[in-house]
Amino acid sequence: MSEPSPPVTASGRKAAFGFIFASALMNSTSFGLMIPILPNLIRQFTGGDTAAASDWNVIFATTWGAMQFVVGPILGVLSDRVGRRPILLISNFGLAVDFLFMAFAPTLWWLYVGRILNGMTAASFSTGGAYVADITPPQDRAKNFGMLTSAFSFGFIFGPIVGGFLGDINIRLPFLVAAGVTTLNWFYGLLILPESLPKERRLASFEWRRANPLGSFRLLAAHPGLFSLAGVAFLFQLAQIVLPQIFVLYASYRYGWSMKIMGSTLLLTGIMGVIVQMFLVGPAVKRFGERRLVLIGCAAGALGFAWYGSASNGWLYLIGAPLFAFSGFLMPGVQGLMSQRVPPTHQGQLQGVNQSVQGIASIIGPSIFGLTFAFSVRHDQTLHLPGLAIYLAGGFLGLAFLLAWGFAHPHRPPAVAEAAKAA
Repeated sequence: MSEPSPPVTASGRKAAFGFIFASALMNSTSFGLMIPILPNLIRQFTGGDTAAASDWNVIFATTWGAMQFVVGPILGVLSDRVGRRPILLISNFGLAVDFLFMAFAPTLWWLYVGRILNGMTAASFSTGGAYVADITPPQDRAKNFGMLTSAFSFGFIFGPIVGGFLGDINIRLPFLVAAGVTTLNWFYGLLILPESLPKERRLASFEWRRANPLGSFRLLAAHPGLFSLAGVAFLFQLAQIVLPQIFVLYASYRYGWSMKIMGSTLLLTGIMGVIVQMFLVGPAVKRFGERRLVLIGCAAGALGFAWYGSASNGWLYLIGAPLFAFSGFLMPGVQGLMSQRVPPTHQGQLQGVNQSVQGIASIIGPSIFGLTFAFSVRHDQTLHLPGLAIYLAGGFLGLAFLLAWGFAHPHRPPAVAEAAKAA
């Protein structure tokens, strides 16, 4: 019989969380870098044909989401079987290789293959979430999930800025720099990252029925309220796609904003979101609990989107930003509640399912909001609803509020409660 794995010490937890945070930051930065760089790089491969570049950009974005859907559950279940450390290290190293792949891709199809690989390795966020659940007592998970979510906000804020700045020097340079930073983070993890999942808590075997993207959803049906909480997460992630998809076109069409103003607005609203996720989630969950945290996040997001869609000028739009920032409460609260419902041996699978849910939203969201915005612009003379797509996003969060009202209740199975006492 194997010896029990030693627990992660307090100092080990801090060092490990730093690595997880940096990994999530690089994953989100890999997405943010693509916003200013990838369309222009694709256009180079299409001989300057903007229409063809737009078509390929949709294909690339959809494929990336599909990789999240397929690979997230596989990595999650694999981490339940062999531990979190090897999956995280392999994924980080793979992400560095992927950046190099895209930096030196000689043709459009090679670039497409690189995007597939990027989507696969970026799915390691599921393992990072499982690691956080392993080393954090249930009552503190919402706070740490909020910190992890803030890493994605950071990447989304600074990814486009770094990509645009370095891309002006050389369009391939952002990939090379990202590869270097990711390699340094991989080396840091190789030196300091302890294993968070003891051998005695791992799955006895790897089963494809658990790792299958569709089969993995059986986990949601096996625990009370889990499927509904996943629905709340899906509606939130779907609604969040509206601004990355249409913001540039919407702001220029309705407000006549320049790229500089749009960039400053994205930076300002992104910083507000990071402040909420990093500094307010912890105190809020202690005061209100995860359930109220989710409800506040749903309400703030729905009302914030309603404000954005109704704002007749740019200044009114900006006034709504502080309200919308509190939507950052939603996902940490949902993840905290979901992680309480499954035992340690299934945390990786749970986070993998969450990754799949995000992948589905990434696949269908661009078409929903892009087509809705195009419809509202074409019929603006009769509808006078240029913010229709944003209202739709607010409606999704309104549905999420109703779903959360019925099912976002604290719940801790006996196995999880015993694990919490032993931690």
